[in-house]
Amino acid sequence: MAMNYVWLGLFFIGILAGLFRLIFMGDTESLPAMMNSTFEMSKYAFDITIGLTGTLTLWMGILKVGEDSGLIQRLARWLSPFLTKLFPDIPKDHPALGCIFMNISANMLGLDNAATPCGLKAMEELQKVNEKKDTASDAMIMFLVLNTSGLTIIPVSIMAYRSQAMLTEFGSTAAMAAAGATPTDCFIPLLLATMCSTFMGLLIVSIFQKINLFRKAFLVMFAVVAALVASLFWTIHSMDSNEEIQAFCNLLTAVLILGTISLFLYSGVHKKLNVYSSFIEGAKGGFTTAVSLIPYCVAILAAVGIFKASGSLQMVQDGTRYLVEACGLNSDWVDALPVAVLKPLNGAGARGMMLETWTSHGTCSFVGHLASVLQGSTDTTFYILTIYFGSVGITKYRYAVKCGLLADLAGMLGAVLISYFFWG
Repeated sequence: MAMNYVWLGLFFIGILAGLFRLIFMGDTESLPAMMNSTFEMSKYAFDITIGLTGTLTLWMGILKVGEDSGLIQRLARWLSPFLTKLFPDIPKDHPALGCIFMNISANMLGLDNAATPCGLKAMEELQKVNEKKDTASDAMIMFLVLNTSGLTIIPVSIMAYRSQAMLTEFGSTAAMAAAGATPTDCFIPLLLATMCSTFMGLLIVSIFQKINLFRKAFLVMFAVVAALVASLFWTIHSMDSNEEIQAFCNLLTAVLILGTISLFLYSGVHKKLNVYSSFIEGAKGGFTTAVSLIPYCVAILAAVGIFKASGSLQMVQDGTRYLVEACGLNSDWVDALPVAVLKPLNGAGARGMMLETWTSHGTCSFVGHLASVLQGSTDTTFYILTIYFGSVGITKYRYAVKCGLLADLAGMLGAVLISYFFWG
């Protein structure tokens, strides 16, 4: 029901805001803009969903090879000591555990093209052990909240956007260096903010599901993640130029994706599997899955379009600034609020707001840095819930929405406080 209320709320708040602007402000453009946004966002939802088809087809085929060759099952057995404690409802050695690990790993390393298909495959496997087919299971909710919290160790896309924006702003790499500007200066703040979101999401879901996080398996996992983060930070910090850092991130991404594909194909060859036939069988599901997601994606993005076009987002920003200043507090962070508001709703919208913030305030300003950290502090909660649950026909989300939003809130508050610490 939570998703129902959120969806209706976006529509009704937007419509009421448009009527308010028409009646009391004489604004005759808001309502037509809202009407146009429903068509534009519906088309956009269709385009991005169909755009997933190629990626889904490729990775669904690769995952089918891994399933038929037994690689995913072997991966699940290797990870079962940890994952079976975090997902106690999943049988030991079930393929879902391997898919969950692959999805979380892809997200942490910023491999978006691999993360979504792995996530949809994980949901398919989780649905097989779900007793109530229209209701989200505990394992599904834990998995999706970890996804929506957006833990990313290597924020490749944000660093790439910052690099391009700073080149435009300063004119050359020499001018950037002279000003002491670097696209990677938000790396540590962004990592800390996304960890706030992830650990809060993990904590809240664990409370709902009565999972003890102070067990040895979880402490070992936290230590491994911390060591990986520290080693990556040391590697990037030791590099001399922005170009070297970008080249390293791009190379690492390519090695990880191509290495994963090679491992799965080799596993099929080693098991004397007809790899091509296995790939084709799995790939056939890519188009079907993409088409099944269209209604869910259109529903949420049309509502977001009305909310934004009505001016509701600007009203939220103005009202927040007034309240913050009335309390005698610094309101500089409010200029980056649109990124925080749109991020759980629409990734492209939040990215557009981030770019707009950089244009208006400067990439290296406090607000510019904060917009970068907010963009990477969490993921598009409603989009992920809609796509992943929609792919397996889940209509009852239980407590998934509230846990996801609380994790988002923790990441965003963390982003603001951390940004003030580093640049305030």
